[in-house]
Amino acid sequence: MSFLALPRRVLSGMNNTFSVARAYSTKAPPTSASLPASKQKLIPTSGTYPKGFLVSGISSAVKKSGAKDLALITSPDWPCSAAAVFTKNVFQAAPVVASRTRLQDNGGKGIHGMVTNSGCANAVTGAQGLENAKEMLEALDDLTGHQRSSLVMSTGVIGQHLKMDKILKGIQDSKQALGGDHKHWMDCAEAYMTTDTFPKLRSKTFQLPVSGVEYRMAGITKGAGMIHPNMATLLGTIVTDLGVAPGLLQYALTHAVDRSFNAISVDGDMSTNDTVALLANGGASGGKIVVEDVTSKDFEAFRENLTEFAQDLSQLVVRDGEGATKFVKVSVEGAPSFEAAKTVASTIATSSLVKTALYGQDANWGRILCAVGYSGVSEIDPKKVSVSFIPQDKSEPLKLLVNGEPEQVDEARASEILKMEDLEILVELNLGEEKTAYWTCDLSHEYISINADYRS
Repeated sequence: MSFLALPRRVLSGMNNTFSVARAYSTKAPPTSASLPASKQKLIPTSGTYPKGFLVSGISSAVKKSGAKDLALITSPDWPCSAAAVFTKNVFQAAPVVASRTRLQDNGGKGIHGMVTNSGCANAVTGAQGLENAKEMLEALDDLTGHQRSSLVMSTGVIGQHLKMDKILKGIQDSKQALGGDHKHWMDCAEAYMTTDTFPKLRSKTFQLPVSGVEYRMAGITKGAGMIHPNMATLLGTIVTDLGVAPGLLQYALTHAVDRSFNAISVDGDMSTNDTVALLANGGASGGKIVVEDVTSKDFEAFRENLTEFAQDLSQLVVRDGEGATKFVKVSVEGAPSFEAAKTVASTIATSSLVKTALYGQDANWGRILCAVGYSGVSEIDPKKVSVSFIPQDKSEPLKLLVNGEPEQVDEARASEILKMEDLEILVELNLGEEKTAYWTCDLSHEYISINADYRS
């Protein structure tokens, strides 16, 4: 089923986007040995990857450091259904325009590959930038042997042209580097990196209730700064060997992104390049489309698996937030609608005063309540709102406000909780049954240092 045949309410999310990644540094990325243990444990040492996909990550010498900067994800034998969510920034980068056009022209099908470069965003580069993006598409088409079948993403410094001689040679050279094992996927993830301190890669297996076949899913994302919805951060690519009809794939991705990449924030800045793409090649069933009915149990199960996977992947961006020392989940419950819950959670998560208080380990819950108050959700009743800190060690929650009345806060206990790397802020509106979560980090001195020195 083409996505053009879906109801308007399904299509309405197609161009929703997020904010995110930015990323380029002249310095080489840190080695895993130099990372703190809390980040080392986030780097996978093995994985189970979708059938039919071959990937690579090499250096094309665009980055001065010589680090990997060119990634290919291909499905040479089976065409993919494809979907994507793009940035809403008015200054949309050339690769965003080129990929959106390709998806629209192809009706979300017939895609065989994605090429991604880091180190240069190819954003605000005029007509030449768009021609360069198209050249990258054509080069990957030639490599896979399938014309008009590629997508492109770029991330890095804005306002600079790509070094096309290096990029095009790199795409040709990547053919010899393609493979499907864990090392190939790690190389691919490293080529996405810019100010990231570690490669962000995840994989999983899952089953559907009707078919009972084991399917696989893998995803790569990047981003550490310029992270904030509408979409949320970065670049991200998710692939699966489940066959899904194009329109349903877009519907599932929009649902997942609204609850993951569009529910994270590091610094409140939206990039020009943000893209999250989803490719499904049907490799587990010989290239066949298995999920075609939006009302089926299999589609519902796939959408929920995708959402959980996207949440896990997107949270890696927050954990790698520039200068971040804390990973914070903002939960809003008892809202009159999902939109209201997300608005309140987003307002808290993006408040500089809340984020700096978290960095300073200051239990200044008045800043949280202030953000709730100016969120713009008109139904909020101050006499019904409750706020708590939920420690991630599963110990007793610390109630700060109950039904609009302040609690006698144990400052020693509050300090103990705020010293933890992971923290949950729970806001109960007591107005309905809807709930959601938003993920953010604190705002530190280091964030300023990183961004003050960004191009130096």
